[in-house]
Amino acid sequence: MVDKALSDFLTLWVTIEPMGTVVLFASLSAQLSQTQRRKVALRAVVYSTVILLGSIVVGQVLLSAMKIQLLSLQVAGGLILFLFAMQMIFGFSHEPPATPEKGHDMAVFPLAVPSIAGAEAIMAVVLLTDNHIYSIASQIVTACVVIFIMSITYGLMLLAEPILRIIGNNGAAILERVTGMILAALAVELIMQAIGVQRWLR
Repeated sequence: MVDKALSDFLTLWVTIEPMGTVVLFASLSAQLSQTQRRKVALRAVVYSTVILLGSIVVGQVLLSAMKIQLLSLQVAGGLILFLFAMQMIFGFSHEPPATPEKGHDMAVFPLAVPSIAGAEAIMAVVLLTDNHIYSIASQIVTACVVIFIMSITYGLMLLAEPILRIIGNNGAAILERVTGMILAALAVELIMQAIGVQRWLR
């Protein structure tokens, strides 16, 4: 269970990418008071947690209803995560808009979606809670890891300004690229595992 929790933490950390959210949140909330920032950060984290935990519960049910095999999702997910990692490593523009849509709550867009609970994070939690591979206890561990990372994300968002002052934009860029390298390795591992399982089944 400890190994599962550590593995899930690493996978979800690099897909949720809290530091990227911190940079975006600092930009969006520059004109808000401390109280308003805290409320926006809390709403964004709550919405994201509900989305990710909901994906654990209904994600595989939807896949089954659409007759999509999890192995297919694993290969597709690995490829998408790898492309996402390449964007992080080479600095291609993949960030959500720096300003929310008019009339929309910034806690929902772009903070909760797609910054925190993006497609890659949703895909990751579905793969990490495969009913055919992981027991209910293991899936509960994954859910706890999601909540733990969301708690860290909330704390980092509250400390956005001091963090950016300390590490600067260059430091944030370096962290993003290191995270991208880790994510690329995880993406390749997902694809290799899927191919290996398929060969074994044959």
